[in-house]
Amino acid sequence: MVGALCGCWFRLGGARPLIPFGPLTTRSAMTSKGPEEEHPSVTLFRQYLRIRTVQPKPDYGAAVAFFEERARQLGLGCQKVEVAPGYVVTVLTWPGTNPALSSILLNSHTDVVPVFKEHWSHDPFEAFKDSEGYIYARGAQDMKCVSIQYLEAVRRLKVEGHRFPRTIHMTFVPDEEVGGHQGMELFVQRPEFHALRAGFALDEGIANPTDAFTVFYSERSPWWVRVTSTGRPGHGSLFIEDTAAEKLHKVVSSILAFREKEWQRLQSNPHLKEGAVTSVNLTKLEGGVAYNVVPATMSASFDFRVAPDVDFKAFEEQLQSWCQAAGEGVTLEFAQKWMHPQVTPTDDSNPWWAAFSRVCKDMNLSLEPEIMPAATDSRYIRAVGVPALGFSPLNRTPVLLHDHDERLHEAVFLRGVDIYTRLLPALASVPALPSES
Repeated sequence: MVGALCGCWFRLGGARPLIPFGPLTTRSAMTSKGPEEEHPSVTLFRQYLRIRTVQPKPDYGAAVAFFEERARQLGLGCQKVEVAPGYVVTVLTWPGTNPALSSILLNSHTDVVPVFKEHWSHDPFEAFKDSEGYIYARGAQDMKCVSIQYLEAVRRLKVEGHRFPRTIHMTFVPDEEVGGHQGMELFVQRPEFHALRAGFALDEGIANPTDAFTVFYSERSPWWVRVTSTGRPGHGSLFIEDTAAEKLHKVVSSILAFREKEWQRLQSNPHLKEGAVTSVNLTKLEGGVAYNVVPATMSASFDFRVAPDVDFKAFEEQLQSWCQAAGEGVTLEFAQKWMHPQVTPTDDSNPWWAAFSRVCKDMNLSLEPEIMPAATDSRYIRAVGVPALGFSPLNRTPVLLHDHDERLHEAVFLRGVDIYTRLLPALASVPALPSES
């Protein structure tokens, strides 16, 4: 999940999930008592966690080999698409019985964010499991758990002899944690992606510390803005007029006032979630060469996350007006500017949502539909016309993505396999849509 390094905006600390889960817990989701009794799905999860696909130098080759072996064991098709030198998207395919229908795309990214090992209780790439069943590893929540949950759900369904009308593709993509520019952004433009004929996609979500499950139907758009101010230089002992700092201060003040307004809007409305408002943070200040020299140029960089209902043209004009009001010589430029927000409908007009939500209702899963505050590869998928939901089946779990001691309880992980084992048959059996007739 990408923010600055993919959107680490949550920290709920080390609270433990409430185990057991009650009536929904199945025998497959019980905590392993020891290494000799460990559930094989957990063993596979821990094996994947030990592959060091950590930014900025991920071992993508080892991840690709891992998924090639999974394809061989499960009897799935396997395609490797090199979207940029050294950046391979691995596609595992379970063919459906009706190739005229569009397919189901199960997406996950293979890279993980960096760690500060001195702040971890255990080696973040050991996949250590404590006596209570918590697995400590970078990627335990974001999002290697989901990759293996997909695979293990498919394994179960194949072992039980199931076949479904729609083909199921699992895509394992690189580079998401640094923006997906060498991953999904390129992949959706390639003929190999179009050949998948994806009709609907699932991608990553976020853990939920309550009984509910969060599901994301849209995302805020990342705008990374650099404001540069030029002014009169001179000696630091003088009252120089029209300095770069004075003008930059005016822009910074305007933007931070907007930030406060959005924050108050969020706080005053209990029905609003963070993804429904526009956030901004001042992330860099640059300028100056010495204490006693007034700089001719200074700059400030901002990370905006623009809500999908915002008028982008009007918002950019507002940014420009703040610069103009500060004085001459103040300009802005975009390091990133996502302009294609899409919303996946969450009502019965969307047959994919209808199938997804029906299974969740049958399983007594409470859903909380939201707009993703940060950015994931779903934005690229939605932008090419494929409806997508962001969903990680991790409830009663503290949000620890990108945090020290990122961890996941094995019972939560296994329960997620159960959930996908119910979701996939429903999604892969959605009747032909009017566009497919």
